[in-house]
Amino acid sequence: MESLGTIGKAIDYIEENLKNDISIGQVASAIGYSEYHFLRMFKKLVGLTPASYIRKRRISEIVARMETDGRSICDIAFEYGFNSKENFIRAFKAEHRILPTEYRRTKNSLLLYGKFELFPTDSELMCDIIDLDPFEVVAFPSDEEFPPNFWNKYNARGLSKLLSGGACAVDYGVCLWNAEEERLDYWIGIPERDAKGDKSGTVRLEISSGLYAVFKTPAATHFDFIKTVRRTWEYIKNVWLPKSRFERRLDYELECYVEESRQFSETIYVPVKIKEK
Repeated sequence: MESLGTIGKAIDYIEENLKNDISIGQVASAIGYSEYHFLRMFKKLVGLTPASYIRKRRISEIVARMETDGRSICDIAFEYGFNSKENFIRAFKAEHRILPTEYRRTKNSLLLYGKFELFPTDSELMCDIIDLDPFEVVAFPSDEEFPPNFWNKYNARGLSKLLSGGACAVDYGVCLWNAEEERLDYWIGIPERDAKGDKSGTVRLEISSGLYAVFKTPAATHFDFIKTVRRTWEYIKNVWLPKSRFERRLDYELECYVEESRQFSETIYVPVKIKEK
């Protein structure tokens, strides 16, 4: 518990100095730790290095300011320690795989980082068990290891309306564990019945009928939507599945969302079967 409280003080120190130069030595000294011990404990409890946490928090705060501040992106970025336009663009693109100008134009949902909570709480999520009818999805295969970065590209480039021929369609993130290559295969697209536009570069995925556990992510804002989605998946995996009478079966898992709705909630479909006794 002492480590949690001390790292909490380190996070408070970082948050208070996001607009200032911050060295690891300064943070460690502020909480009475050696740099080595601080780095080790921070990574263990937060899951990020201090430098990575500071970078993600600064970029996230800049994005939040872009929503309400009429100043140029460069002016806002400079306020948070980026000493040149090029440095910020490079950091933003490395984090989200799209340019800041692409984001400002499309306002797509990004995985943003609020202040880290050492004691997060998970509320109970309602779950429906349904027998899903089969359907097909016309989708682009991901070229990113991290699905949120592929969503950024998909939304910023208007690929949903390219597929639909200009109409607003429901987007599906489709994933399947590739045991042979030990990685997650991921695609994003729309139902085949709605794909009346340019399908170049897509594949057709057959979503089988079967039993699915269906979850709706909790209410969120533009700022914390992607983080809420990730927390929901963690809840399903670590809380709901161990407690329920169901277990995962190997099939496509689905994330269903309409970016244009700006409702910041998605539906998750997990293929399940009753646990064997």
